[in-house]
Amino acid sequence: MSKRHENNSAPTELIAGDIEYEMGIPIPGVILEKEKWVQTAIKKLPENSALDFKVIFGRTAPVAIDIGCGNGRFAISSAVRRPDWDHVAFDILPAVIRYGTRRGNQRGLNNLRFAVCDGWRFLESYLTPESVQEIHIYHPQPFADRTQSSRRMLTPDFLGLMHRCLKPDGQVFLQSDQRDYWDYICGIMGRVFEWEEVKGRWPEDEHGRSRREVLSIEQGLPIFRGTGKKRADLTDDELKTLLADLPQPKFRVEGAENSGGHKRSQWKPMRRDRNRR
Repeated sequence: MSKRHENNSAPTELIAGDIEYEMGIPIPGVILEKEKWVQTAIKKLPENSALDFKVIFGRTAPVAIDIGCGNGRFAISSAVRRPDWDHVAFDILPAVIRYGTRRGNQRGLNNLRFAVCDGWRFLESYLTPESVQEIHIYHPQPFADRTQSSRRMLTPDFLGLMHRCLKPDGQVFLQSDQRDYWDYICGIMGRVFEWEEVKGRWPEDEHGRSRREVLSIEQGLPIFRGTGKKRADLTDDELKTLLADLPQPKFRVEGAENSGGHKRSQWKPMRRDRNRR
């Protein structure tokens, strides 16, 4: 089995049997012969209806969604590791979705679909109540400029959307390398979910579940992880009242210099040796 290495987020040219690397870390799954490739792109989302997962995947199975999936590292890892689950991964950037779909196609992942969409629109328009088992969000954009705080995704109303879309025993998985955002997340998640912080790395993906996490690990930055199970004891009225009392994400990101949320003294892009794994 051969190994191909790459040093950016775009897929390299691969042949059957190759293992693909990004920043020295393997992307799960082996490249298949072309006749075994599949189509993982949802090229056009419905105009006036929710997604029908049974139609999309041709079966009934637990569904995990990955919001802001980037180039698909976690979604691909989970789809390879859990063939009995179906996965939908989406991001607002078409370029990274092209990378993700190509990777999914080459690995023959019939249990994975990619789409171009933002988190709010996807949960509001394309998910029915109690339709998914897991929601994954890794490194949500903090919008460090406080004047853009209204663009932050994880608001009380968004927590309400997640609660609505999850099955009664469903779970949310969250991660950030921004302490200020994490403090806010921990302050609100425990009101709507049975929330607990996770110490250490995800055991299934010890090298990282996203490109951002891989870079943060290499640079020794703290990474905050947590998971929350849906509180099934809340009535609709109780949930509505609870959400109305939660604070909006108007926190200040200490030391941040731009809307990307990176701190001048900490997070820096790294140049890669083309031959380094």
